[in-house]
Amino acid sequence: MNPQLEINIIASIVSVACALPGVFLILKKMAMMSDAISHSILPGIVLAFFITNNLNSPLLIFGASLMGLFTVFLVESLNKSGRIKEDASIGVVFPLLFAIGIILITQFAGNVHLDTDAVLLGELAFAPFDRIFINGADFGPVAVYVMSLILLINLLFILLFFKELKITTFDAGLATALGFSPWIIHYSLMASVSITAVGAFNFVGVVLVVAYMIIPGLCANLITDRLALILILSAVYGVICSILGVQLAFFLAGSISGSITTVLGMAFLITYIFSPEKGILASYGRKKRLKVEFALDTLLIHLNNHMKSPERIKESGVPHLKNHLGWNEKFAKKILERGIKKDLFSIEGGIINLSKNGIGKAQERLSAIGINSLSEEERHD
Repeated sequence: MNPQLEINIIASIVSVACALPGVFLILKKMAMMSDAISHSILPGIVLAFFITNNLNSPLLIFGASLMGLFTVFLVESLNKSGRIKEDASIGVVFPLLFAIGIILITQFAGNVHLDTDAVLLGELAFAPFDRIFINGADFGPVAVYVMSLILLINLLFILLFFKELKITTFDAGLATALGFSPWIIHYSLMASVSITAVGAFNFVGVVLVVAYMIIPGLCANLITDRLALILILSAVYGVICSILGVQLAFFLAGSISGSITTVLGMAFLITYIFSPEKGILASYGRKKRLKVEFALDTLLIHLNNHMKSPERIKESGVPHLKNHLGWNEKFAKKILERGIKKDLFSIEGGIINLSKNGIGKAQERLSAIGINSLSEEERHD
């Protein structure tokens, strides 16, 4: 098989395997926990190696996963003490554990191929060279099988416990009331994150593992609020960005992990700006519409309050309104055009006259804030 195609396949599988548990980290507001776990599992790998003396032993994954859970336990213990916030707890725990891992490597495993640079940055280009051969037959890269197994485990976990994950993510108190333990679901999720991080960082490095776990889920969450759709879209984002990143890396002859991370960052920026519901442009447009609607309501209430006033002609004059409400000519024209279009008032001889619709809407707005400007008789008049 073409090595470039194999790299695309490996990157895509890793991206989906990381993105699925990453979605729940984001929704639980624990995004940086992925960074903490991805770094702090290093001493778990080193300690497991000291026991097995074999870099290919599955006990390395087990040891790293236990260290990941230990990291979560330490962070939450510090946070629950009430003296340290969660972000500060993460900032204390994972540099400490990662530093311990580096010290163990440099002091006791200096002659062993546990390269901290490779752990941090990873190199997908080397993944196709580590292959499975059975009776001389080439069955492809080890990474494909390892990450496919992890992806399958994550999928089964989410499918089997989707309801429990959803409830504990958004309302742990309700989960307790329904009779199942949020604690068990939470630590099962953290175990999934740990196993995924351990399997993935051997092929892509910590930096890309964190990017895969966080950015696709963030992008999906900017597009929809439905959990099932967020999971699907996060996987789609991960695969598309992986393929584009690999192509970019080959075009620039640069780091594959760095290129994929760059494409992920660009995808987030584009989604953040152009998301139809939560994007910057949508938010800006929504604020402009709300500003216009608020100004129109203000005008209606002003006109309604002066309907029976002796100074109604003066208060309802277009030039007076511009000065009285502090609007410039362009904005005032926009509000007046909007009101006429909605049949809320009409303008005759420079005087604004409320229509029945305008009076009704003004009364509705006043009632909403607990004010009644006209009596029942006056309203019928």
